[in-house]
Amino acid sequence: MSREDPSLVFPPEFLIGSATAAYQIEGAAAEDGRTPSIWDTFSRTPGRTWNGDTGDVACDHYHRLESDLDLMAGLGLQAYRFSLSWSRLMPNGGSAVNGRGLDFYERLVDGLLDRGIQPIATLYHWDLPQELEDDGGWANRDTALRFAEYAAAAAGALGDRVDAWTTLNEPWCSAYLGYGSASHAPGRTEPAAALAAVHHLNLAHGLAVPEIRRAATSDPDVSVTLNFHVIRGDDEEARRRVDALANRAFTSPMLSGRYDADLLEDTAGVTDWAFVRDGDLALIRQPIDLLGVNYYSTVTVRMWDGRGDRESNDGHKDAAGSAWPGSEHVEFLAQPGPYTDMGWNIAPEGLEELLVSLSAQFPALPLMVTENGAAFADEVEVGAGAARVHDAARADYLREHFAAARRAMDRGVDLRGYMVWSLFDNFEWGYGYSKRFGIVRVDYDTQERIVKDSGLWLRGLLAAHRR
Repeated sequence: MSREDPSLVFPPEFLIGSATAAYQIEGAAAEDGRTPSIWDTFSRTPGRTWNGDTGDVACDHYHRLESDLDLMAGLGLQAYRFSLSWSRLMPNGGSAVNGRGLDFYERLVDGLLDRGIQPIATLYHWDLPQELEDDGGWANRDTALRFAEYAAAAAGALGDRVDAWTTLNEPWCSAYLGYGSASHAPGRTEPAAALAAVHHLNLAHGLAVPEIRRAATSDPDVSVTLNFHVIRGDDEEARRRVDALANRAFTSPMLSGRYDADLLEDTAGVTDWAFVRDGDLALIRQPIDLLGVNYYSTVTVRMWDGRGDRESNDGHKDAAGSAWPGSEHVEFLAQPGPYTDMGWNIAPEGLEELLVSLSAQFPALPLMVTENGAAFADEVEVGAGAARVHDAARADYLREHFAAARRAMDRGVDLRGYMVWSLFDNFEWGYGYSKRFGIVRVDYDTQERIVKDSGLWLRGLLAAHRR
């Protein structure tokens, strides 16, 4: 690629890297004091994941840390967004820090810094300690209080070296897929609990932000990462309902200190929201330095007329319950292609639209693309030399989405960086090991890593960006 191509030229301070999540790559599920999370329990329950796959070994990153760090350096990553395993750092969801778990994250952070890679730490990427779920999980207010304690411990231990923290990754998934549809851990189908989880996740974020600022010594940037729904369709009522549940249920309390009246009205038949206590919204609305944006595809919606089968192409697995409490009568229409291996439509213009919209809504808040990438059914080419993975579709996907981000910046969006999902092929939640998002291929039998052509493309982009 050429620095002369304006669609792929970014300011020198623009941060380009890649991202992963603890349960998806670490493995070592029962080693060095780590205790089960809800994803350990969920994945070991028959019928919950493809082929019964679990994250017990995953990419074995826990044992391959140094070589994986060298691989990141070889790609030229400027930043690496990872998550901490709550169950590894503070087993059983308790109050004591596990020294062996902390040692792993210290070696990770120190290894990144030694290689000139900025660590971006996410506190929660869906792996709640099972003991806290046994006490009610995110439907229980106490979980938010425990999360604040965990945030303080993590920032106290690593906050002298990590200066970029994310409280939650995609609380939409944690609440609605975990407690509503049952397609994610803990696998509950309780609409009222899903909405309680929304609030308690929001509260956890609000309680954690000042704890991070208090405990860390590096004057950190603090953020939250949301998976925004870019909504299409001519039906204004359907668009409004999905926007309320998917987007504004999080941005309004976190950034404006309120739950919107239409959200409360839409869900009045599910819950009276009595779990929201006086003062909660002031606690939730905390100043943050950055808003993380995860984007993969768009959705098209309309109100279901009750005739025929309701279309449910919302991008998630068919499940026992609904991810849309109070709006189950909205239907999600099939998107025009092309598609990734997840069945998600490829729409880079949706990323541009989203970034411009968020910038207009929250003009003083910088943005970062914290996840964007694509799953494709890669094939390994084995010849006389080293094996290769020619994933032109993924490289094209990334090129088009980076260009969309650049267009958004040209329209005035304060975008600070872009983290590609994912660094490695990994445990893709309910899909097990059947979907590959990585720019690095992982052979799950041998744990061999192969940098795919998309990884080589990113390496070239980074090399040009550094010049």
